[in-house]
Amino acid sequence: MIASTADSTDRIEDEVRLPQPQARVWRALTNPAELGAWFGVDLTGATIAPGARVQGRFTIPKHEHHSFDVTIETVEPERRFAWRWHPSATDASVDMSKEPRTLVTFTLESTPDGGTLLRVVETGFSGLAAARRTAALLGNTNGWKGQLHTRLSGYLAAGA
Repeated sequence: MIASTADSTDRIEDEVRLPQPQARVWRALTNPAELGAWFGVDLTGATIAPGARVQGRFTIPKHEHHSFDVTIETVEPERRFAWRWHPSATDASVDMSKEPRTLVTFTLESTPDGGTLLRVVETGFSGLAAARRTAALLGNTNGWKGQLHTRLSGYLAAGA
């Protein structure tokens, strides 16, 4: 399920059902080495805690020149994890420091079969400059689809 551009100019919602238990999915989201492995970013030395700034360089081919820069908002073990970042921060000509950051919230729920329902909601696109809003919303909609349904699912399926 993906909802964004047609219905809203402020939010993205997506979810994926994973066969792994909630504790395993939680670890993939909040352990810096694991988050970096599936998200495609080098998070060497990072600490995941409320208020922490987590930075690194992307390792995904053709994206190595982009930076990952988030501030952790919420850590509720095995239930909720949130960060703030500048969406689609790939245009070096745009001064992101003048734009608000969107809020990315992951929620985890156990499923009856022992797996996990993982939801991601990213909000705050309406605060972006109008010239960037649509591209950022569309870019992150596609980005979350790839990150959750391909990269995270594949990482967990590989038994990492």
